[in-house]
Amino acid sequence: MVCDEVPWEVVLTDPGDRVLEVVQVVRRLTGLSLWRSKELTARSPAVVLHEVPEETATAAALALREAGAGAEARELG
Repeated sequence: MVCDEVPWEVVLTDPGDRVLEVVQVVRRLTGLSLWRSKELTARSPAVVLHEVPEETATAAALALREAGAGAEARELG
């Protein structure tokens, strides 16, 4: 039996009080410019990462939460 890994996404639900730190984490995770990362953070709730492995999604959500944001990793299956 072949079992494909179900993709996940990371959703930024709330930028929190430390917006600059969250923008920096979004930039590191996505590779976007500082300007685009700031725009994405301001549009919350927003999908930061889409169709990534579960380990990547949980690590990214944790990094965002450590920066002060509200974030969740969601299974797309």
